[in-house]
Amino acid sequence: MAEPRVIVVGAGPAGVRAAEALVQCGVKPIVIDEGRRDGGQIYRRQPEGFTRPYDKLYGTEAAKAEALHRSFEGLRSRIDYRPETLAWHVRPGELHVVRGDDTAVLPFDALLVCSGATDRLLPVEGWHFAGCYSLGAAQVALKSQACAIGRRVVFMGTGPLLYLVASQYVKAGAQVAAVLDTSVAGLRIKALAKLAARPGVLVNGMKLVAGLRAAGVTLLTGITPLRVGGTAEGGVTDVRVRDASGHEHAFDCDAVGLGYHLRPETQLADLAHCDFRFDAESRQWFPVIDEDGRSSVRGVYLAGDGARVLGADGAEAAGRLAALAAMADLARFPSDDEMAQLRKRLKTMDRFRRGLVQAFPWPHEHAAQLADTTVVCRCESISAGELRRTVHELGAQEMNRAKALCRVGMGRCQGRYCGQAAAEVVAHAAQVPIEQVGRLRGQGPVKPLPMSARLAVEEPA
Repeated sequence: MAEPRVIVVGAGPAGVRAAEALVQCGVKPIVIDEGRRDGGQIYRRQPEGFTRPYDKLYGTEAAKAEALHRSFEGLRSRIDYRPETLAWHVRPGELHVVRGDDTAVLPFDALLVCSGATDRLLPVEGWHFAGCYSLGAAQVALKSQACAIGRRVVFMGTGPLLYLVASQYVKAGAQVAAVLDTSVAGLRIKALAKLAARPGVLVNGMKLVAGLRAAGVTLLTGITPLRVGGTAEGGVTDVRVRDASGHEHAFDCDAVGLGYHLRPETQLADLAHCDFRFDAESRQWFPVIDEDGRSSVRGVYLAGDGARVLGADGAEAAGRLAALAAMADLARFPSDDEMAQLRKRLKTMDRFRRGLVQAFPWPHEHAAQLADTTVVCRCESISAGELRRTVHELGAQEMNRAKALCRVGMGRCQGRYCGQAAAEVVAHAAQVPIEQVGRLRGQGPVKPLPMSARLAVEEPA
């Protein structure tokens, strides 16, 4: 019997644990990694030659980051690892990849997509000025380049990542002017019953907030973003918000980090024709999976933040469970007891996730109230006013129709930055439920390919 052809996309927490489980089941998987080194975003490695210690790079997650990195180093000789390789398209039974100018078509019996997540972003007037970054980009600068995004930084948005990145900047010696949160503190109290599902994580979050206060960082909750001040020539100069009492505050800065939780990277699942469902709590579309990570498409498994945003611990458990499910489907008979334990652990983590959604809600009403002049799609310079005209004058009430008529989401990021906020603008203008507006469909290539890329050929089995 021929060895099963198994591909793992992603070498973050989910991908590493999936590869580890596959190796333990006697399979040598191909691991496709867009990054230069393993670790994903949350445990992103510093470049070779950099010597910052783990506790400086990862804070409270240092031990977990080091454990994951060591696990992967132990796997290197037993997997086919392909870093700096983009998985850009999926067809039935085959994955299309590119590295530099070289493309390839990889046949598979099982495809485990551990694609991770990117920042969920909300436009604000002036966010197109130089100096505005996502929280993830701010982390990349710190971990991969050992530098801050500015000399005086404001972080604005909501969710745990907002406080984590701000704390990492303070720990690195950067000047953090303020942390501005759109959620109100009272919601966290209401969500405590769910958040208590993971008491250690809850306590760590409280410590992050306490540490920021001790460092003298201004913390405001329940804010309404008003604008990012600046000029096209000089970039960001300040941030202005309104607090819960209606008072306006201005913070001088030369850089802003923005983020409102995370959004799953679902393009490959979309291209594989997996079913999706709308999650009313978070107002997002997620691919449909069973409790083990099986998608609606036979042979395609989805794990980690690319399917459900459960954090790094949840991604590790989900990656291993999806790999064991693939092995079960390929008659490799993994341990039923271990799979049951992983399912139980993920249910606990999902309860915590729902607590986070309740405590730090996506402020969709802010998107609906954006001024007509606010740029929504930075790639194509599409404003909120242009989106509303597309609805009112051209009759667009669905996101892909709006995209065809005004190019929103048609730029380099393919709607990753603007898609969800644009959907809120369209839904409000059309006066229809957000789920009726739908989502931007994924298209290949999921990211731009070099013009010099050579014709793909199928690799031998």
